[in-house]
Amino acid sequence: MAAFAEAVVMVAGAQDLESAKRDAKEFMVSSSTTLPGDAAPRVDVFDTSYMILTVRKQLKMTDAVLVEASDGVISVTLNRPEKRNAIDSEIIDGLIAVQQQLKDDSTARVVVLAGAGDCFCAGLDMANMADMVSGDLTAGSAAQAYDELSPAGANRVQQLGWGWQELSIPVIAAVTGAAMGGGLNLALGADIRVVAPDAKLGFVEIRFGLLPDMSATQSLRHLAGLERAKELILTGRRFTGIQAYEYGLAAIVVENPREEALAIARTIAGHNPDAVRAGKKLLNDSVFSSTRAGLLAESNCSRELLGTTNQIEAVMSTLERRPADFKSS
Repeated sequence: MAAFAEAVVMVAGAQDLESAKRDAKEFMVSSSTTLPGDAAPRVDVFDTSYMILTVRKQLKMTDAVLVEASDGVISVTLNRPEKRNAIDSEIIDGLIAVQQQLKDDSTARVVVLAGAGDCFCAGLDMANMADMVSGDLTAGSAAQAYDELSPAGANRVQQLGWGWQELSIPVIAAVTGAAMGGGLNLALGADIRVVAPDAKLGFVEIRFGLLPDMSATQSLRHLAGLERAKELILTGRRFTGIQAYEYGLAAIVVENPREEALAIARTIAGHNPDAVRAGKKLLNDSVFSSTRAGLLAESNCSRELLGTTNQIEAVMSTLERRPADFKSS
């Protein structure tokens, strides 16, 4: 179980809720599933013989990245509000660590990316720019970042954006305040973006003599088209959340993006996880496939899902009007 997954505790022979909670707490304190002291068990199943309790727990991958799990929804929060969640080495390390753990976590169903405070991510920490000017940060000193490639070929910095595309589960970005430079690269790595109408976005790298280098050149051209991608990247102009929606860079514009993103995530998490994962892969692959190859992939995908345990459970839970009990693969 990944570090940020829900801890599940079975309490045998529990006679009532309070004794079960006490037993669960004692178990967690003495086991490897120890949680923060203020974490409270939540009852999921109760009968005369046992209780199953789950605990929502919030852990820090680093001080700058917070991770919380609840019913398959993984909330990942950039936690440098005093710096408008600007990207530094700690955020890079934290986000990549989250991505790596999610690849091995079959209980995770969907991710929500957000920023603490009133800003998603203002971009690269300006201290890094100072290092570039002083010569402390050079191409040579960054060689390691360029050499560490993901399976898709993204270097370590590009993984901040493209790494979310390499996950099998959907990722939703909730964009408020600003998403500039690296922050916008990060947001574009998500599968779905929910933005505030007054959010400010922009590829400001050109103003520093650079180009987007956290994967946005690849994600943007598939979302906005080649012409719009060139205009936004080469001018470096800023645009609003409403304009982002008009350009095809956001699915929804709403006053409270995080609340809406979590609502969407809970809906997705309630569906057959096999179908959700297959759907993301099918749609991502379709961008690079011919129509013939895409139709064949769609057909094969449907065949593989039909009659599986989770597909049958989806049908039965719908007909019986009850929450589905899907199995993690």
